[in-house]
Amino acid sequence: MKSVKAFAPATVANVCCGFDILGFAVDAPGDEVKVTLRNDSEIKIKEIIGDEGKLPYEVEKNTASVAIISFLKKIESKQGVDIELVKNLPLGSGMGSSAASGVAALIAINHLMGNPLTRNQLVPHAMEAERIACGAAHADNVAPSLLGGFVLVRDYDPLDVIKIEAVENLYCTLVHPHLELKTEDSRKVLRHSVTLKDAITQSGNIAGLMIGLLKPDYHLISRSLKDVIAEPMRSVFIPGFNNLRQIAMEAGALGFGISGSGPTVFALSQSETKAQQIAEAIQVEFLRHKLNTDPYVSKVNQEGAKVLTVD
Repeated sequence: MKSVKAFAPATVANVCCGFDILGFAVDAPGDEVKVTLRNDSEIKIKEIIGDEGKLPYEVEKNTASVAIISFLKKIESKQGVDIELVKNLPLGSGMGSSAASGVAALIAINHLMGNPLTRNQLVPHAMEAERIACGAAHADNVAPSLLGGFVLVRDYDPLDVIKIEAVENLYCTLVHPHLELKTEDSRKVLRHSVTLKDAITQSGNIAGLMIGLLKPDYHLISRSLKDVIAEPMRSVFIPGFNNLRQIAMEAGALGFGISGSGPTVFALSQSETKAQQIAEAIQVEFLRHKLNTDPYVSKVNQEGAKVLTVD
């Protein structure tokens, strides 16, 4: 075994009420990373496809190589590798683009080295890649991309990540308008403190969403998919956001919100047909604002990242 190619899916972080602590994976799109053993100790990025020349080849600046370097340091290995990245996720999309590259790289190198670490043990190394990408080591994208399903990051110190099996017939609609919104910019608009009233409301919604997923109770899920902390600040970056929400709900969505830091929006629904109808309705509204879009519809991904080929 000299090389392994892996795939890591896009993710929806925050899921309305769970700012920085909730996320789930979707089936597509996602990034692919091929890792090949070298005969020396050098880490080298050989090729990046699909990024329009925007991503760095410097190993200390690219999320795929940073994740691998962190992993190799953990297992005390000086093994060198070549990295090839196929970037299918748009940059600055709010779909966990930086996370997917790091996660795919980790799945590939871990398999190549005989799987010395569990998926949960890989999370901190993926978080180091996120630190390079957006300045903060968050787990709400990398954990669901690694583990699949819904993931709750209960605490960061120490890290406590809990996977929640998704309801069987829960579908996600993602619509990515052709805008780029950097995570650091969308974080700048957030308040540094919240009122006690908003904290209580948000806590109730998080608890309600968790209970709704576990029971399952779709009405409770729907009532809980509300954000009073981040979304009011971030929605100004997305043209027609309030109309988009109303249109999605009228088309049968359980809930609607911003995927990650945006500008991609997401909706959850109970059937593939409804999810497609929601996607079409949202696209029409974005076109009113002269924005082309890329729609994606899938079930919530239970598997997470996976190995594609072994050579």
